[in-house]
Amino acid sequence: MEKFIPYEKLSKKKKRELDAGRRTVWTISPVTRKSENPKAYNRKKAQKWTNDSSFCAFCFSVSIARRENL
Repeated sequence: MEKFIPYEKLSKKKKRELDAGRRTVWTISPVTRKSENPKAYNRKKAQKWTNDSSFCAFCFSVSIARRENL
């Protein structure tokens, strides 16, 4: 039988071992999740629109069409 030593007096290594043993991996996340607000502004969505290559192709085709009409 091991001698009882208070947690405060344990070595750093032993404290880490005890803490790691007490921690468990959750199969289900305990954090409450909520869906995104559809009315809120989403910066990532706005960046996707500006990086869309089809929009640039549209602008290029419109500028060529304007030059031909002049």
